Amino acid sequence: MARRFRGEGRHKVDAKGRVSIPANFRRVLEACDPDWTDGLRPQLVIVYGDHRRKFLECYTIEAIDEVDDKIAALPRGSIERRMLERLFHGQSFPTEVDNDGRLVLPQKLRDKIGLEKEAFFIASGDTFQIWKPETYESEELAKTEAWLDAQPDDFDPLSLLDQPAGG
Repeated sequence: MARRFRGEGRHKVDAKGRVSIPANFRRVLEACDPDWTDGLRPQLVIVYGDHRRKFLECYTIEAIDEVDDKIAALPRGSIERRMLERLFHGQSFPTEVDNDGRLVLPQKLRDKIGLEKEAFFIASGDTFQIWKPETYESEELAKTEAWLDAQPDDFDPLSLLDQPAGG
């Protein structure tokens, strides 16, 4: 079963904040929820983060457990641990996929990113992001295009995989 999100898509958001999750994303949520079995709703955690974040980051249970383990390994009482706990524990929303394959996004989360009638989903490895489509296009897509335009004409993005870690 797939454990990485792949793809992107636009989905309608109704007045109650319900939005369909791409079907292939639901399969990953199921595969990465250790408690999920047929008949249960897959769990996930939506991290909405600080004021600078213009999207919602949706973590599988396995992915958020990995983050939680790394936070817990930091020294108790350290500023780094306190800030990460605030950003990933405090500014997050545990939820589940409903029986119709949708998320119900609370008004607070929709307001935070300006989400109205449509949501843009994009895969990001073991997480996926939910954006207001116009924000994604004007900011993130523009960053990717500018980065690619700054590369040589014969640049192959796969060549980045051959670099040493951190380099």
